[in-house]
Amino acid sequence: MLKKLILSVIFINCLSAGTLKIDDKISNFSLTDQFDKIHTITCDISTIIVTFQKKTLMMVNDYLSSKSENFLEDHHAIFINNISSSPTIITKMFTLPKLRDYKYTILLIYDESNTKFEKQSDKITTYSLENGFIKNINFISSIDELDRVLK
Repeated sequence: MLKKLILSVIFINCLSAGTLKIDDKISNFSLTDQFDKIHTITCDISTIIVTFQKKTLMMVNDYLSSKSENFLEDHHAIFINNISSSPTIITKMFTLPKLRDYKYTILLIYDESNTKFEKQSDKITTYSLENGFIKNINFISSIDELDRVLK
């Protein structure tokens, strides 16, 4: 519980910046993964993948399950899943145990007021970065499109 409180305070600073847009510089921010381990995102990242719905989460999982365990690290990418719309009891009893079975790290957003990442219904949001600056934002709906982003 203390971890989540500390993380919330850190993340509030990021939220005040508003939604990320092209040419914005990402500031360092931290999120917990499915094992409650805190990860700090820095300018070294070149791709951010964000999902907001179970359908898009499953699409990314289908893609990443066919890749090596270090695929995201090797491609300087992170995967973020916004689970804020799920009731806490469902998250704790079903969602987190399922996410812990995945062989890769999934950073999680628990806060409903998070507006840092843009979303479109039934789409995966990807951010392409260079030296910490957002160069492109894509809303994708297929594994083939995701593969092109991560090449």
